[in-house]
Amino acid sequence: MSPVTQFQIQRNVNGYLDHLLVERGLAKNSMSAYRRDLSRYLEFLIDKGFIDFREVTANEISEFLISLRLGTAQHPALAPSSAARTLIAVRGLHAFLAKEGIVSSDTARAVKPPGISKRLPKALTFTEIEKLLVAVGASSESDVSILMMRDHALLELLYGTGARISELTDLSLDDVSSLTKDFPILRLKGKGDKERLVPVGSHALRALDRYLVRSRPVLAGKSASNSALFLNARGSKLSRQSAWTILQAAAQRAGLAGKVSPHTMRHSFATHLLENGADVRVVQELLGHASVTTTQIYTLVTVDQLREVYATAHPRAQAR
Repeated sequence: MSPVTQFQIQRNVNGYLDHLLVERGLAKNSMSAYRRDLSRYLEFLIDKGFIDFREVTANEISEFLISLRLGTAQHPALAPSSAARTLIAVRGLHAFLAKEGIVSSDTARAVKPPGISKRLPKALTFTEIEKLLVAVGASSESDVSILMMRDHALLELLYGTGARISELTDLSLDDVSSLTKDFPILRLKGKGDKERLVPVGSHALRALDRYLVRSRPVLAGKSASNSALFLNARGSKLSRQSAWTILQAAAQRAGLAGKVSPHTMRHSFATHLLENGADVRVVQELLGHASVTTTQIYTLVTVDQLREVYATAHPRAQAR
């Protein structure tokens, strides 16, 4: 295939990505995932010799889905959930091409994603959460290090607000300047730049105050003009990757290695609220979910607990 024809098919993909960014306002992380998934699809089509999306049929898209599940020499096999996510990107692309009149019909519409078993989010117990927070200096010792104060504030906010890690690393000093004991409300900017208000608990407020007073000025050093809330050891904005490294290191020290995934704190936040009687729609608002259906998976987490309580407390549930 000549560079010219490659450019034509790439231009169609770029047009869809521009649509997602400008018109639909997708978040940076979501855009990265779409670019990665569509790049793999484009590579598949180019290897097959396609020069025009009008030539692509449902058979080729089904074949691409199979290649995702089986893997190739260039790419490892994907789990059903990852393959389904990639197919969503491909289906979105073809729907866009049909709507724009670039192709005559939406050929991807008939291709269904692989079945995905409903897995419950993994949540830590409250005892495990406490161990994790102690591992980053929750004991308030006077000789706690500058970095431990920062790490403690970060993890307290993660668990205390249910925020995504990127939402916290994107916070500025202005975002927390009005946080007080009388008005502990934090404004978070989620996917698609949608804002939501989340209360901040007393433990997170104390950890944040200690970080702002004793730790952040030291980290800022000569970079005092940096407005990011969380800073790294060089005084620059703490990256999302570094924040997760902090979490993994804390999990290792707390004896929780392998139990803490990127969304564990968020899952734990939602699960513990529901276990203690919070309404699912309130939790939906706190998490920033567009639909309550997304939040309702967390209600399944508490089913085992409900069964246990019923089995031990109801007089007609116990074997005689």
